[in-house]
Amino acid sequence: MYFNLLNNLFNNNQLFKSTSFSILFITALYPTFAQKKVCDTTKTVSAKSCCTKVIPKRFGMMDNLQPKSAKDSIISLDKNHEGMVWIPSGTFLMGGNNDQARQDEFPQHQVKLNGFFMDATEVTNEQFAKFVNATGYITTAEKDVDWDELKKQLPSNTPKPDSEMLKAASLVFVATEDAVNLSDYSQWWKWEHGASWKHPQGPNSNIIGKEKNPVVQVSWDDAIAYCKWAGKRLPTEAEWEYAARGGLKNSLYSWGNSPIDSAGYKCNYWQGSFPNNNEIKDGFFNSAPVGSFSANPYGLYDMSGNVWEWCADLYNSNYYNEFKNVKLALNPKGPSKSYDPDEPLAIKRVMRGGSFLCNEVYCSGYRNSSRMKSTQDSGMEHMGFRCVKDK
Repeated sequence: MYFNLLNNLFNNNQLFKSTSFSILFITALYPTFAQKKVCDTTKTVSAKSCCTKVIPKRFGMMDNLQPKSAKDSIISLDKNHEGMVWIPSGTFLMGGNNDQARQDEFPQHQVKLNGFFMDATEVTNEQFAKFVNATGYITTAEKDVDWDELKKQLPSNTPKPDSEMLKAASLVFVATEDAVNLSDYSQWWKWEHGASWKHPQGPNSNIIGKEKNPVVQVSWDDAIAYCKWAGKRLPTEAEWEYAARGGLKNSLYSWGNSPIDSAGYKCNYWQGSFPNNNEIKDGFFNSAPVGSFSANPYGLYDMSGNVWEWCADLYNSNYYNEFKNVKLALNPKGPSKSYDPDEPLAIKRVMRGGSFLCNEVYCSGYRNSSRMKSTQDSGMEHMGFRCVKDK
């Protein structure tokens, strides 16, 4: 009965797209389910973007601007905006514009935003540690799983897992020995007890010497808590994409339109055969210290690659359709309701920017318009955030 209930989640040979913590948590217990799914190209604009929607969530194992130069947006030196960059108000064309874009990136639409300050880098381990030391905050990954909350994301009558599986844990990337079927992500994600922001790869790892690396294994809820403490907020999805584009018109990436592997390495991403062979040509197997690669024209670092970044918005796959007949969207805040057809019971938030696990074959998440999503309780080895602040 349990297997039949879970199988109802995946119809028409669909992949575990957008995988949430609930689905990954279950596949940790029943891995045969992950092996049944195949890459679904019917919901992508092209086969080239196949599988790019796949990202586990915590419970799943179990443009119209003129180009600006970096000097036009310098890091603020005043105490209230220390380490932040002023992003000027403006209008831009939001959404996908190449053959890797997925359906949820269309249609493109004009957006006008007020100016705002944005962290020049992703929030680091050092910064997050100050927050934890000051408040005593305990992250989602450090808490035992709340079954009453988890079952809300699952089909009714799903049986409760063994209590051992509900102990504090998070998802850790483990490279495979050989090339594998990319539709079965359970082969490279491991539900690891003791994994947290202080132990990103599990209890035997630590962040000593990685103070300048982006904090990871943080949920959306954790990011919100940090923002409140810091007197900041998470960026809206529109603010994030606008900032990533850096004032460049019709740019695919935060650095422009040149291919990711041309003329040096532009961000921290996966080189080689994913998920078994990272050639590490960019110098990093996992996350890189923030600012290791060149800034975009606004002076923002790592808007492409390194780690996914949480946004404030709820995720709705049909959200952009709301703008079909809107000439100009003013400071959009996201949809009023979350909806992912693959997991309609889960409330999800938007993530942007891609990570060190992205590449052209498996995931081109480092494109400016690429959208990802997961539940608010999700925290993984390649998920972090940065903050913004109003004037």
